[in-house]
Amino acid sequence: MTIDSTEPRVTLAELAVEAGVSLSTISKVLNGRSDVAARTRTRVEQILESNGYRRRGGDNRDATLLEVVFHELESAWSMEIIKGVERVARENGMSVVVTESGSRHAPGPEWISGVLRRRPAGVVLVFSDLAEEHREQLRSRAIPFAIIDPAGDPSPGVPSVGSANWSGGVMATRHLIELGHTRIAAITGPEDMMCSLARLDGFRSALSQAGLPVDESLVRFGDFHVDGGRERALEILDVPVDRRPTAIFAGSDLQALGVFDAARMLGLKVPDDLSVVGYDDVPVARWASPRLTTVHQPLQRMAEETARLVLRLRDVAAAEAAGDTRIDLATHLVVRDSTAPLSGH
Repeated sequence: MTIDSTEPRVTLAELAVEAGVSLSTISKVLNGRSDVAARTRTRVEQILESNGYRRRGGDNRDATLLEVVFHELESAWSMEIIKGVERVARENGMSVVVTESGSRHAPGPEWISGVLRRRPAGVVLVFSDLAEEHREQLRSRAIPFAIIDPAGDPSPGVPSVGSANWSGGVMATRHLIELGHTRIAAITGPEDMMCSLARLDGFRSALSQAGLPVDESLVRFGDFHVDGGRERALEILDVPVDRRPTAIFAGSDLQALGVFDAARMLGLKVPDDLSVVGYDDVPVARWASPRLTTVHQPLQRMAEETARLVLRLRDVAAAEAAGDTRIDLATHLVVRDSTAPLSGH
C-alpha cells in the first residue's frame, strides 16, 4: 500500500495505531463515510498525508464512472463539456456522473466526501483550482483528476487543459479593426478569472498593434451570461452617438446575445449599426439572428483531452510523472453575419 517501492511500506493497521482509532475507522475515512466524527476524520487525514499513504492505482482500475464537476450547469456551455467527456467514457465502456458544487474557483467542501464514496475512475473539474487538502485526499485514494481550465491558472502540480485565450482576444479584435472599426468596446468576464483578463489583454494588444488607443470607458467586466451582457452593453451604448462604439467584442457568446438584446432596445441594428463578436462558438451562435461571428473555443475537445488525461493518470507512475502537465488548444475565428465593414469604410 505504497506508491514508491523505495520507501518503507505503511499499512492501514499501522496508520490506525498511530491515529489511535480502529482499522474500520481508517477504512470509513478512506471511503468518505459520514459516520466519523469531524475531529477524528481530520486527524486521520493528517496522518494519511504525513505518511504519504497512497492506495495502489490498481485498486480503482475497475471503476466505471467518470465524474464531471461544475460550479453551475449553464446549459449551452456545460453541455459541450459533458458531450466531450461522454465521448471518452463511451470509448472506455464507462458512464458519466455530473456534480454541481462550489464557486467558479473550486468545488465546495461537501463535494469531497461524496466523491470519496463514489470512487470514480477519475474526476474532470471545471474550475480554476482545487484545494490542496482535496488534492491530497483524492491522491491518497488513487482517484486521478485534472482541470478543464478556461477559467484560471491552477496551482503547480495540477494537470489541466485550457485554450489560447489571449490569441482569441487578438483575433476577434483584429477582425473588427480590419473591417474599419476604430471605436471598439470590450465586455469580458469576471475580473477575478484569468481567462477574462487574457481575452481582454488580447483585445488591448490588437488595438495597440494597430496604433489605436484603448478607451477604458468602453471596457467592462461582466459575468459571461446574457443578462450581464445586456446590462454592460446598455451602459456602453446608451450614450450620445459621438461616444458610442461601432463594434463590441463580447467575452462569451451568451454575453454577445445580451449585446444583441441591448442593441434592439436602443433601436440599433446588428451589424448595420453595431458589429458584434462573441467567444466560445456554442451551438446558439449559429442559431442567433444574425448568426454570431465568434472565436471558436474547442470545448468538446478540451473535455475529451481532459478525460483522456485523467484515465492515463490512473497509472500511479504516470500520475507522478504528470507534474505540471498543461495542454493548451488553439482557438480560431468563425466569421458569420454579426460583423460588417464600418459604414462608409
